[in-house]
Amino acid sequence: MNISFDYEYNGEDVFGKIYRPVAKVKFFSPVVNKQVDVWMIVDTGADHSILPRHLSEKLRISLEKDCIKEFTFGIGGSKNIYFCKKKIKVKLGNAERKVPIAFLDSNEVPALLGRLGFLETFDTQFLKSRKVVFRE
Repeated sequence: MNISFDYEYNGEDVFGKIYRPVAKVKFFSPVVNKQVDVWMIVDTGADHSILPRHLSEKLRISLEKDCIKEFTFGIGGSKNIYFCKKKIKVKLGNAERKVPIAFLDSNEVPALLGRLGFLETFDTQFLKSRKVVFRE
């Protein structure tokens, strides 16, 4: 089964138009009967799948009780990051998985679909036609 998404246009810079590979992922709250659809950047350079802080509230995940606090470093300096102690149920198209996720202590970051336990469970292609394709 193939699941595909068109890249998202993200404006222009001095080098030309920017398109990002994105995928719509449905996250299921482990606490209440609630799902949240999240458009995520498909990021082969990201070790972990990371969501902005506000999504922890929507999924009813307590950063203090349900997560392990660590620090992460990037271009913007260091930030607190909260790794969920339990894997979270998600759906990408019709494919269901239980995946590890983390929440960055900021709402100013895009959601990243990373490799560990998520992206690596698919054969993923980035097509020159500006599509990302996931194969089971």
